[in-house]
Amino acid sequence: MASSKLTSHPFSLAGQVALVTGGATGLGLGMARCFVASGAQVVLVGRREAELTRAVADLGPAAHYVCHDVTNLAAADTLVAEAARVAGGPVDILVNNAGIHLKKSAVDTTPDEFLAVISTHVLGAHALTRAVLPGMIERQRGNILFTASMASLIGIPKVVAYSAAKSAYVGMVRCLATEVSSHNVRVNAIAPGWIESEMLNKALAGDPARKDKIIGRTPMARFGDPEDIGWAAVYLCSPAGKFITGVVLPVDGGASIGF
Repeated sequence: MASSKLTSHPFSLAGQVALVTGGATGLGLGMARCFVASGAQVVLVGRREAELTRAVADLGPAAHYVCHDVTNLAAADTLVAEAARVAGGPVDILVNNAGIHLKKSAVDTTPDEFLAVISTHVLGAHALTRAVLPGMIERQRGNILFTASMASLIGIPKVVAYSAAKSAYVGMVRCLATEVSSHNVRVNAIAPGWIESEMLNKALAGDPARKDKIIGRTPMARFGDPEDIGWAAVYLCSPAGKFITGVVLPVDGGASIGF
């Protein structure tokens, strides 16, 4: 078997443009920081301009932002065009990361609340994926990454809408990968464990028993850092991951296999 040609910088994202939804804080910002460190131009997307401005200032000249609500499905094409304009090139990497959290029992979760979570995670991700795919297919290159969750893999109480949305990502990844991988467009997901973030802090607020339970079932006995997700994202979107598509990669300190 002939050996494949090796690149001298297999983890480099130089010359690529990454669009990260929910990119101003938490996991999105962690991924953006690692993308910038790996040479990419990054476009952060979110609803709150003040947070976006702070994040871009922190990341430096390779970072840009577009203020946008991913539930505005009709404007997905406009967002992708604007991202290409501010970054100086078409979107090579889409990270579907924007989301909202709802901590309620299934009985107390209303249809409107359930739909709001689904709309942000699932419909927003589909609209943006649909917007970037024609260009990626035409250029015969691209990466689409979904931020899944432990809730995609294991049962977690009081997050029925969130679990449904994140589980939908797993099906979307597998379906999309079978559709577009022949065009050299790869589709993958990361399933973060419990990562230090504002969303985690809200989820665990006033619930020390739940925090202890999480740590107790995580073999590494700690929470992760946003950059742990960021470096996994770089790997999946870089030349180093060129034969990886359709996977859901847990980055969780062993939580999904722990006891």
